[in-house]
Formats: sequence, C-alpha cells, structure tokens
Amino acid sequence: MTGSDASPSAPSPDPSADPPSFRLAYVPGVTPSKWVRIWNERLPDVPLALHAVTPAEAFGALRKGAADAGLVRLPVDGDDLSAIPLYTETTVVVIPKDHLFAEVEQVSAEDLADELVLHPLDDTLGWERPPGRPAFERPATTADAVELVAAGVGLLAVPQSLARLHHRKDLTYRTLDGVPQSRVALSWPAADEAPDLVEEFIGIVRGRTVNSTRGRRAEERKGQKEQKPAKSGKPAKSGKPGAGSRTSGRPAARKGGTGGSARGGRSGKPRRRS
Repeated sequence: MTGSDASPSAPSPDPSADPPSFRLAYVPGVTPSKWVRIWNERLPDVPLALHAVTPAEAFGALRKGAADAGLVRLPVDGDDLSAIPLYTETTVVVIPKDHLFAEVEQVSAEDLADELVLHPLDDTLGWERPPGRPAFERPATTADAVELVAAGVGLLAVPQSLARLHHRKDLTYRTLDGVPQSRVALSWPAADEAPDLVEEFIGIVRGRTVNSTRGRRAEERKGQKEQKPAKSGKPAKSGKPGAGSRTSGRPAARKGGTGGSARGGRSGKPRRRS
C-alpha cells in the first residue's frame, strides 16, 4: 500500500491536554465532599473520581499513578511525594457508654495509665509510646479495635473523624489531652511544578476564589476575560431629554404664554373667563 492509498492516521494526542478526569484518593475519616462540590461547580467539564484507600495503600496509589492526588495523613512516606498540610484533628478515646470516663468531658494521657489501650496496626497517630497498658496482641485494623472496645476489651485512642466513622450506639468518645494528633494533608507525586488539575484542587482546599486560583485553567479564564469587549452604553434616542428631566415626552410650556401652570398643567389649554 502506497502512501497515497493509506487512510489518514488519527492525530496524535496532545500530551499537554488535561486528562479526562481528576482521580482523588482519600483515607478513612477524611470527608472530601465539600471540596468535590466546589470542584464540580468550577470545573463541570472535568469529572472528579474518588478512590477510597487504606492508609497503607494511599502512597502506593500515588506512586503507581492510580490517583492524581490524595488526602492522606502525615507524615508523607518518602521524598518522591509532595504534600501540603490542611488541618489537624483532635484525638479522642473511644469508650463504652457505661465507662467511668463517660462522666467527664475530656481525659488526659495520665488517666489511661491503668487502662488497657488498644494499638491497631493501622494506627495513624505515630506514638512514641502509646498510653495505658498494651494489649497482648495488636488488632489488625481500627475497625477491629472498635469491636474489641464494644466487647469490653480495652479502650482506643484515634482521630475524632475515625471515632465518628466507626460510631456505635453502645460506644462514645471523649477528648484526649497530652497525646499526638493526626494531621491531614493533600499529597501528589513530586515535580518541579504541580500539574494543572492538582493546582486547581490545591486552590479549592486552600479556599482560593475562582479568580485567585492558579494554574493553566485560571490563566485561560483570565485571558478570556481580558479579550472580552467592554459593554458599551445604549445609544440615546433622538430627541430624548437629558438625564434628570421629568417632562420626557411632553411638550415644553411656552414662555410668557397662557399655558399650563408651573406645577405641571397642560400646555396650550386656555383659561376659563369669569
């Protein structure tokens, strides 16, 4: 087949074009719904796909390209990932509702000294030394630890969002003072410059307005705004009196004539003779 006989090949995809969607991973306890709503309002042409991952899976998903960015818990694993801290969570202790600690509003780490405190393998608080007495065996997950607390086997210290996530009617929680706290961050593969869609999401989670959001799309919007011609005023109608006139459409009274009075009588109407 000669070159003239060959059908034209499809154009090569533009490597700089935006991907068809933005893939966001998030770990348990993090609720991205508010940011997703703002994303859908600002970028309705770019779907945002959510991927729930465990803390152990989060960084691998970013490295393998399974997600463009992730809402994770610090510290970030390795120098090949960038991250910006977003907020810090309160640490709480999960207890049975009939526990003595349920009578107070907050508990200190010293208060747990005689309590058996569970330390699951997926713990995110980064203890140097967990408070209380350690269990003979560590639960595999936070969910498993919550089940043990419900069964009366120890207490559990977790970020408040995880206590809410694993809420049970027979359990409650109290603020725990003097212990590490979990910090949530946005992370993505390290690069000299964040990808455009990542930059868009950074702007959203940091509370930037539409006009202040950085990135290529923001520059495009700015360019479109500058190219848009200014609205010109409506041309004045021929014979229309100047602004402020209250006699538009009415004939002017004649000077010195027997027209209407100065208070708006009709021009040209004769006065009645006595």
